[in-house]
Amino acid sequence: MRHSDVDASFEDFVVARGHSLVQFAHALSGDRQLGEDLVQDVLVKTYRRWGRLDRPEAYVRAALCRELVSWRRRRSRAERPSELPDAAGLPPADAYLEHDAVWAMLRTLPHRQRAVLVLRYWEGLPDRQIADLLTCSESTVRSSAACAFAVLRRHPDLAHLVPSKAST
Repeated sequence: MRHSDVDASFEDFVVARGHSLVQFAHALSGDRQLGEDLVQDVLVKTYRRWGRLDRPEAYVRAALCRELVSWRRRRSRAERPSELPDAAGLPPADAYLEHDAVWAMLRTLPHRQRAVLVLRYWEGLPDRQIADLLTCSESTVRSSAACAFAVLRRHPDLAHLVPSKAST
C-alpha cells in the first residue's frame, strides 16, 4: 500500500469507527476523558502498523483493553472516575437512579471483571472473542463474570438486575 493510501484508509477508519471506539473505551474505563485519551494513544500506535493489519477494529479494541490495563498499573488504585456514560435522553427518575447505581457498582469492580461485563453485555461479544481481546482463556472470562455478578448480587439495589447464578 502506498503511503497516501494508508493515510486515507486510516482516516476513513477513524472517521467511521472513532465515536464507537470512544464509547467502548468510556464503558471500559468508566471515564469519558480517559476513554478519549486511550483511543487517541491506541490510534497513534495503530497507525504505525496500519498497512499490515488484517482486522483493524478487532486489533484496536484489543489494544484498548491492554492500554487500559497498562494505564491502571501506572496510576493509583485510589483514583476513581465519577462520570457516567452519556445517555441518549434523560430517562425517568427511577431508571436514572438505577442506571447510576449500576455504573457506580461497575466502577468498583476490578478492571478485568468490568471489561468482561462491558464486552459481554454492552458489545454483545461471545466469551471466545472476549478471551481473545483480553488475552486470557474462556474459563477466565466466565470466572470473571461470575465474580463480578457475585459482587453485584450482594448490592440490595441491583440484585434484581443481575442474572441468576444458573445463567452466569
